[in-house]
Amino acid sequence: MKQRKLVLSLLVLLAVPLAVGCGYSEDEWQAQLSKYGKLNDQYNQEKQQNSQLSADLDAAKARVAELTSKLQAMGVNVEQLTTNLDQTQKALEEYKARAAQLEAIKQRFEQLRQKLQKLTNLGLKVSIRHNRMVISLPGDVLFASGQDTLKPEGLTVLNAVAEVIRKDQQLSERYFQIAGHTDNKPLSGGSFKDNWGLSAMRARQVLVFLISATDAKGGGGGLDPTHLHAAGYGETDPVADNNTDQGRQANRRVELVLMPDVSEMLDLKSLI
Repeated sequence: MKQRKLVLSLLVLLAVPLAVGCGYSEDEWQAQLSKYGKLNDQYNQEKQQNSQLSADLDAAKARVAELTSKLQAMGVNVEQLTTNLDQTQKALEEYKARAAQLEAIKQRFEQLRQKLQKLTNLGLKVSIRHNRMVISLPGDVLFASGQDTLKPEGLTVLNAVAEVIRKDQQLSERYFQIAGHTDNKPLSGGSFKDNWGLSAMRARQVLVFLISATDAKGGGGGLDPTHLHAAGYGETDPVADNNTDQGRQANRRVELVLMPDVSEMLDLKSLI
């Protein structure tokens, strides 16, 4: 800094003979002096600012050292504390991101639940079972006892269900499992052999109808066959007590299970 000031002073001294020798006018000479004066003032101002910044930095360092010393005297591990604060901040950011994700999932399922709620007007039940959204179709409405042939009133119900799913883009893009269930009364022979066979064939019949092409007479559900699959559970997943007629009737059912994707593998009951 001192060298820069010395150079400016020499330039001013040299400017006098140069200006005279080169024939500069008085105004030109004054302009040069003014220019050099401004440069010198700028230099002094920057020097003062740098000195103040340096003093502030030294004061901050001293304050940090003082606080660190006091914390250490109190038995606080400052380095560990800093690490814990960083970890807390990271955990907070992760929590906020997770909370936002869960809120989005909650809103999506609430929309699905509201859309499927239309089916309750048909006497169907929409609920959460085994962490999945389920549309329960009474087996006695769909099929005659011990049979897998859909009854006319069963076709009407399935047509209504298919229409709700087919006409809604969000629902039509989802995947469904068609799950057949029975009561615990054993089958005595017949083509199905046991309740496993009966539940599986009933699920298959519902699936075949739902993926069949629609026509003017309502001949099929018209759903995407790649988005549905069938499964038979027999008597293994009851929803009521099999020791009563009413309970066994409730257990004879076919369910349309809305399959969750990976991001939705959480406790859905907490969302509704």
